[in-house]
Amino acid sequence: MHRRGGKRIRMDDPPPEYENPMTPQLEQDNYGGYVQQNIYGDQYGDQSGGDFESPPTPGMRRVTRSKARGLNNPPPPVVPPSYSPTSTGTPGRGRGRGRPPGRKNTVGEIIHSRDDDDSLYHTIKNSKNSLTHIVDDWIESYKINREAALISLMQFFINASGCKGRITQQMQASMEHAAIIRKMTEEFDEESGEYPLIMAGQTWKKFRYNFCEFVQTLVKQCQYTIIYDQFLMDNVISLLTGLSDSQVRAFRHTATLGAMKLMTALVDVALTVSVNLDNTQRQYEAERQKTREKRASDRLEALLAKRQELEENMDEIKNMLTYMFKSVFVHRYRDTLPEIRAIAMTEIGVWMHKFHANFLDDSYLKYIGWTLHDKVGEVRLRCLQALQPLYASEELKGKLELFTNKFKDRIVAMTLDKEYEVAVQAVRLVISILKHHHEILTDKDCEHVYELVYSSHRAVAQAAGEFLNERLFQPGDLDAGKTKRGKRRLPNTPFIRDLVQFFIESELHEHAAYLVDSLIESNNMMKDWECMTDLLLEEPGHHEEPLDNRQETSLIEIMVCCVKQAATGEAPVGRGPTRKMNSVREVKQAGEDKQKLTEHFIVTLPPLLDKYSADPEKLANLLSIPQYFDLDLYTSGRQEGSLQALLAKLKYIVQVQHEPEVLETLAKTLEILCTDGHSIFTRCDVARSTIIDMIVASYKEAIDDWRNLMLGEETPNADEVFNVISSLKKLSMFYACHNLNSWGLWNTMFQDVQDSETTLPPEALKYCLSSCYYYLLWGLRDLEITVEGGGLTHSSIQDLREKLDDFIEASQMLIKSSPHNIIKEEAYVGLCDLLIVYSEQLHSSSPSLAELICKPDKNLQALLNEFVQMYVFVPEQDAEHDELRIEGLHKRRNFLAAYCKLIVYNIMATKAGADVFKHYVKYYNEYGDIIKATLSKAREINKVNCALTMCLSLNMMFNEVQKLSGGRQIRQHEEFFALKELAKRFALSFGLDAVKNREAITALHRAGIIFAVTGSENVSDDPTGPPPNLPFLDILTEFTNKLLKQDKRVVMGFLDKRITTGMPSSKGEDWQPLLLYRNSLLHGETDQLPTTSKRAYGRKRHKSPDSDAEQDDLSDQDFPGNLYG
Repeated sequence: MHRRGGKRIRMDDPPPEYENPMTPQLEQDNYGGYVQQNIYGDQYGDQSGGDFESPPTPGMRRVTRSKARGLNNPPPPVVPPSYSPTSTGTPGRGRGRGRPPGRKNTVGEIIHSRDDDDSLYHTIKNSKNSLTHIVDDWIESYKINREAALISLMQFFINASGCKGRITQQMQASMEHAAIIRKMTEEFDEESGEYPLIMAGQTWKKFRYNFCEFVQTLVKQCQYTIIYDQFLMDNVISLLTGLSDSQVRAFRHTATLGAMKLMTALVDVALTVSVNLDNTQRQYEAERQKTREKRASDRLEALLAKRQELEENMDEIKNMLTYMFKSVFVHRYRDTLPEIRAIAMTEIGVWMHKFHANFLDDSYLKYIGWTLHDKVGEVRLRCLQALQPLYASEELKGKLELFTNKFKDRIVAMTLDKEYEVAVQAVRLVISILKHHHEILTDKDCEHVYELVYSSHRAVAQAAGEFLNERLFQPGDLDAGKTKRGKRRLPNTPFIRDLVQFFIESELHEHAAYLVDSLIESNNMMKDWECMTDLLLEEPGHHEEPLDNRQETSLIEIMVCCVKQAATGEAPVGRGPTRKMNSVREVKQAGEDKQKLTEHFIVTLPPLLDKYSADPEKLANLLSIPQYFDLDLYTSGRQEGSLQALLAKLKYIVQVQHEPEVLETLAKTLEILCTDGHSIFTRCDVARSTIIDMIVASYKEAIDDWRNLMLGEETPNADEVFNVISSLKKLSMFYACHNLNSWGLWNTMFQDVQDSETTLPPEALKYCLSSCYYYLLWGLRDLEITVEGGGLTHSSIQDLREKLDDFIEASQMLIKSSPHNIIKEEAYVGLCDLLIVYSEQLHSSSPSLAELICKPDKNLQALLNEFVQMYVFVPEQDAEHDELRIEGLHKRRNFLAAYCKLIVYNIMATKAGADVFKHYVKYYNEYGDIIKATLSKAREINKVNCALTMCLSLNMMFNEVQKLSGGRQIRQHEEFFALKELAKRFALSFGLDAVKNREAITALHRAGIIFAVTGSENVSDDPTGPPPNLPFLDILTEFTNKLLKQDKRVVMGFLDKRITTGMPSSKGEDWQPLLLYRNSLLHGETDQLPTTSKRAYGRKRHKSPDSDAEQDDLSDQDFPGNLYG
């Protein structure tokens, strides 16, 4: 068939020059210092020009069969002009992503309007037949009429781009591909921002997959004959090259994906040809080496001809690959569209892995190296994923040495990438580098990755844990040694020693749980309970170094964290999703681990407690272990003796230990052991009663001695002070977990709380106060249980109510008059919590207990607010140690949260939060999250009340600024700017839905206007002067943009009614806030001067469609006058 001159881009011609290649999203001269003179010796700029160093593949001249046989060459091709997107208009994009307002999605119309049901696009999109069958049908049609089959294939690529244009026989016969693409571009629907590759839905997801599979299946089915016919591939490559250079994003994206998948398919063909070539060469050599008598000359000639044909085929495929690489990849890997750059990086990784003989070379690797600096996380991720299989292969590591040397620093830096998935892949790549190029990584590089085991992102931390395993915990030939009594140490012993040392050196001793979570799924030593306890219990052998105190403490902390995570299967707080549902496999694994650790620690825990009974820090950790036991194993495993030993140790520890952390953990553990329903409940309950009897007896003895001393006016010594504090501390700690009400301690404890002249030490009084608080909580619980049983009496309710009232009254007195902060703090927290527990919710949960509901009066609310202002909103103290500063901040946050909960649960009116909200900006770093959450909840309760409370907060701040400025030049005062910033934050919190917040915003404006004009009647010296609060309108301006257009007119009318005749007689500086506020309300309206006379806003105008005038005649009583009273 006659070839049309210039129709086909020939492989023996260089790729078309790109006059305006796509500019990359990241400026290339910022690429980590590898740009001006990179590792490969060429400039990173216009690689399509003469400075581009060609990859070491066969030259651009394609030797076809006709040339090899000396036939005449076809006419030289005419290279189509470039359609590279230029910098005019939107860079790199010929069309927008979004649709114009009101336009329907017409992509379906675009694609289907002129689509025949039997078109290739329609068949691939909708047919349920296999792609192989579809390709076979197309091949049959190609053999019958290749022109028509080629048109259908070209039409497929056009339709797959979302274009409704049609390629006709006449266009194919008379037009070049460049002209056809121009014609298709003219027919493209530029207004639609969608096309099949980016559309959502299962149908389009399947189409994207089928599109890629179709291209690869087509090449696979044509690999023996058709791809070498100099017609199909030349035309397809020419079309895809032109489309990939289009300014139309859909063409560029679709064609790039098609071209890259076509190259991947050709790589597979090249591999097949390479295998066949090797086999043929081997057969030829074997035949040639036979003796003359045994050699078959015809077979030798056939093998020689086959080898020559395969070599021609390989050269032709390499020519195609080289041409497409330089014509498509070199320009599209730096496209402005991240999706296109990601496609390029994904496919080059496939080529390098599959056809490493051709592609795994520094002249190709440099593209991945440069793109590691891409601004888009998905593209960086694809680069790392492309490198993963290359580094995982032992045979390829030699070819990566130069690349690794030059880009290693960038890869290590990417372990700290802001995109967590990128960071995970970077860590895994560093692990591969460690395995195959360990000499390249420095200690500093490794330390970068070590620190990530404490990352808050779980996947990153676990990847860093795998690196730690590879670097520090690799099995070797080291002898683990023996203990003093001759027991051989377990193989994990040296690794656990190293882990402890790593934890100590990392100096993050409060994050053992994070370290454990990073390693527990990848290293079995984290569940080697015997190895850990042997290190703690067994005396070291002759050549062993004993663990020092710090190492023992760290090991115990790590071991307890391992126990907790193994038994629960839960990640530590701050890592992973908050409501993750464990899979069946995870639940089963946790159950098995729980059983194993219970079997081990049932026996070993008593000796551990015995050994460390004098060390509070170690005890506090060890005592928590039984909380994760499978308690039924005590009886099923016949370990009653171990249970008895454990209970005896607990009793002994209560006697000798006085540290709050130890006592708190012990009380919690005893609560778990005494869980009703377990077979060991009776025995544990008896032990609990014995321990509580001992604590109560100790308290009574200590308090009696103390009171006798006070009666005798004696001064108690240090031991007597310690005894009373210690006994009350134990009582309070156990009261938190166990019901001690049956011991009848209320009267003796409350006696000291109520006595304003009590001589108890402040710390003892604090524990006395908390014990009374727990008495009231347990008392309510007892009544609720009684209600369920049906034996409730009014006298019991009355008795608890009297105790509750007495406690609240005493707590208020302590907050007001106690000289000790710890007493005030304890009383404050107790009051806030009791107001929540004894709130209106008792109506719904237990209607018969409604008499116990306690509502805070105005005095109590004012007292709580005063406490918050005095002890929460205080300047940051420069503490010597960060730990003390953080601890203080944590305590103040708890105080604020306790107060805010009263507003959130609607126990106190939203108005009570005004004094808190005014600190939103000033203390944003310390309490911003708490105040923001409270505002959000208050808005859910009542939008208008929340808005009016914001206004009240601003009023309070304004009055404070007035006092500071002395009433002069208030708008220039520094604090006034802070007030404007607060108003701006409040305005932002309303969101974008003006209709939803309409009523609230309008109410806020009216309340603000009332405040601004208040006090004008009292101005005697200049009745025409501005009201003293007028500058507040400047603050109110921040909320104007939240008003609807019709509401602005309503607010304007309300403002005019409030400004009496003669007020704006002067347009001086003092009246500027009014003018500014009016202008903000008039924004978008016809400008008008202030009206001095009252305007009538009668209800007769309420029918106006664009007015809310019916709201205009609201009186002052409709506004929160009580807020300002």
